Amino acid sequence: MKTIGKFAVAATLAFLAASGVYAAEFTKGTVKKVDAKAKKVTLIHEELKDLEMPAMTMVFRVKDDAMLGKLKEGANIEFVAERLEGKLTVTEIK
Repeated sequence: MKTIGKFAVAATLAFLAASGVYAAEFTKGTVKKVDAKAKKVTLIHEELKDLEMPAMTMVFRVKDDAMLGKLKEGANIEFVAERLEGKLTVTEIK
């Protein structure tokens, strides 16, 4: 039974990883500019490990327009960025 249990756990973890259901890794950043009209935010950010990108300043789209109201220039935030439809997009903020 122990072998079957270990296999089931391994299979479940593999499925979750393949389906993208996992805890997102948040990255620290500072809001440099908010462009509500273009639905974009410029962030000075630490390394984006999930995207294999070094620390830099760059422009991101936002997944949800409501996020723009939470972003103020100079604010320190933690965020998740993903490639959606080929564009770097902030998908979560805390």
